[in-house]
Amino acid sequence: MPSAHTPVSSRSSLPVLDLSRADDPALRAAFREELHAAARDTGFLHLTGHGVSAAETARILDLTRQFFALPEADRLSVSNLNSPHFRGYTRIGHEVTGGASDWRDQLDVGAERPAPDPKPGDPAYLWLEGPNQWPAALPELRPVVLAWQERLAAVAHRLLRELLASIGAPEDFFDAAFADRPHLHTKLIRYPGADPTGAGQGVGAHKDYGFLTLLLQDSVGGLQVVKDGGYLDVPPMEGAFVVNLGELLEIATEGYLKATDHRVVSPPGAVERYSVPFFYNPRLDTVVETVPGAYLKDAPGLSHDAANPLYREYGRNELKGFARAHPAVARRWHPALASA
Repeated sequence: MPSAHTPVSSRSSLPVLDLSRADDPALRAAFREELHAAARDTGFLHLTGHGVSAAETARILDLTRQFFALPEADRLSVSNLNSPHFRGYTRIGHEVTGGASDWRDQLDVGAERPAPDPKPGDPAYLWLEGPNQWPAALPELRPVVLAWQERLAAVAHRLLRELLASIGAPEDFFDAAFADRPHLHTKLIRYPGADPTGAGQGVGAHKDYGFLTLLLQDSVGGLQVVKDGGYLDVPPMEGAFVVNLGELLEIATEGYLKATDHRVVSPPGAVERYSVPFFYNPRLDTVVETVPGAYLKDAPGLSHDAANPLYREYGRNELKGFARAHPAVARRWHPALASA
């Protein structure tokens, strides 16, 4: 993987795809061909034509800024250290990627559900479901974020079906896995300018471990994607989501579709960057089967990394990722995970 000193392209060459073209029978085939190429070759793209209005995106970004403008005591009142479900606020430097601290703080939100009551022998990943934590000082945050989550889930599901169709697979192949209790996850993130140590790690290089991510960026850049042996800048594009594929789609297609390493470089000086990534994932107990299709003759198979084992059972991947990223939460609530 490229190092922190690998040259970076100053111009994004990610494909830009208009999802509304899939509604037009005259344009659908060309759209799917472009989607196929983007998912196979890069695993990243800009998505327009998604139907999410400028007013909706402005509202979620405004509330994100309002949350981080709250006094520290209000943010810490919903600390994720209070939650066995890894929900709530993470202080700057307390999330870990690649063994190093990320210079950002964030609020993690999932589907709003009751706390589980696991029985002996039940998988530990059941703890990933549960209630969210909401700051009393910003009551409007809850309805807006939960509505945003449902809104983007619909966009992501439509895109997932188009993606499957684009590789010649049954477009409804994953419908059942998402029909009941999909594992939706939203982060509100602030990158508070340059790290005093000079490390520059807003968030370290990583792959997402689920299915699809839809990222809303503000106007401050910093996202970079690995491509052709180096890092490619992904500057913000007004009206577009950045979409990337996660490791489970790579597993499901025997390595044909790409989950690509990406990172965020801290903004310069005191400039703050805000983003809202949404992660679209199936039920925790989903066991990912290989997607059928003629494309498999060109699938390279999975490359296995001993430091990052991949599981076909979605919940195991998700729990592994959360326990690594939030070791203090794991130590407090799930000591067996923290010592694994």
